[in-house]
Amino acid sequence: MLADKDRIFTNLYGFAPWGLADAMKRGDWEDTAALMAPGPDAIIDAVKQSGLRGRGGAGFPTGMKWSFMPKEPKPGKPSFLVINADESEPGSCKDREIIRHDPHKLLEGALIAGFAMRARAAYIYIRGEYIREAETLFAAVEEAYAKGLLGKNAAGSGYDFDVFVHRGAGAYICGEETAMIESLEGKKGQPRLKPPFPAGVGLYGCPTTVNNVESIAVVPTILRRGAAWFAGIGRPKNEGTKLFQISGHVNKPCVVEEAMSVPFRELIETHCGGIRGGFDNLLAVIPGGSSVPLVPAHEIADCPMDFDALRDLKSGLGTAAVIVMDKSTDIVKAIARISYFYKHESCGQCTPCREGTGWMWRVMQRLVTGDAEPHEVDLLLEVTTEIEGHTICALGDAAAWPIQGLIRHFRPEIEARIARRRGFVSVPAMALAAE
Repeated sequence: MLADKDRIFTNLYGFAPWGLADAMKRGDWEDTAALMAPGPDAIIDAVKQSGLRGRGGAGFPTGMKWSFMPKEPKPGKPSFLVINADESEPGSCKDREIIRHDPHKLLEGALIAGFAMRARAAYIYIRGEYIREAETLFAAVEEAYAKGLLGKNAAGSGYDFDVFVHRGAGAYICGEETAMIESLEGKKGQPRLKPPFPAGVGLYGCPTTVNNVESIAVVPTILRRGAAWFAGIGRPKNEGTKLFQISGHVNKPCVVEEAMSVPFRELIETHCGGIRGGFDNLLAVIPGGSSVPLVPAHEIADCPMDFDALRDLKSGLGTAAVIVMDKSTDIVKAIARISYFYKHESCGQCTPCREGTGWMWRVMQRLVTGDAEPHEVDLLLEVTTEIEGHTICALGDAAAWPIQGLIRHFRPEIEARIARRRGFVSVPAMALAAE
């Protein structure tokens, strides 16, 4: 369990005002120039040593990603930092809490990260539905400029750095880094082919790194307290603190900062008051937002909540949006609803995704009621493998994985529905009726 002294987001619940004066009392913007004084390479090395992995879902090492940026920008090709505040993954709601209550952690992190990557400016791409959050972010940026913390000679560091806030229009696909860049450029939000990668050709054709809000917001605290402190929390290769967003059938849904690798049972019992109806009533959990496969109760009960442990269960930590489902859940219907979401949000650029997401949803609709042939379960599974890994971005994977998880763990439930609909009665049921 994470000790209070190790918490980074000390105003996560908004008990104090978000404004600059109160943020500075909490330690934000404290001698930022001194954190930047060792230079870009030293900052990147410290982030590497901390073990910080991207908090947006993929879990790629943050320091390594920063190191891909050119050290000597070419004339007319400045580098940029793009911060992903789109947060459109169903179940995910952590970045909005940072923006609502601790926006200056994000802005200070943007300055330091931008400096480390020799970036000219940061663009914060915020989800269109986050209306109040955007208002707070715009106001926080104005405060920072007024105090000389951004702009010319930002925070007295001798480095010029600007921050721009860009509001999206509510498209899931724009959470993908290259689709986000396309949208920032005023074009339709569709993923780009890679290579070239954004670190070479990104926003406006310039070197660009895209990072999640949480990934950037924790950097100033890591530098102040030391990489070894952050690396000392959690398991090896799964270091640091993490914002978990727990929703569904728990007694107290919440967003909480905890240590990486905290066991699932401890996370739920300590912060959520347990599963509704008791732990024995747990059916399954989607541990990282709707795009990762579900994990049945007996597998996840004592699982460390981190990237590697959940990967070993053929799922993923994702954004750590933990969706808890008890035994009252119609699990087939739940996954069918997720299938509809991905059908709706597909940009249509790739044929496997454009055609496949709609086909999978229609089959899932029939599996909910049992109006299907037994062989269609295997056919559906085969189609998911034809979509997975065959699209420009990971939306095809995100549409396939929930269905794969359902079939892997709950195939008997699917087959029982088909059997009941076709009028078949199991032998045990017939014997019971005879008695």
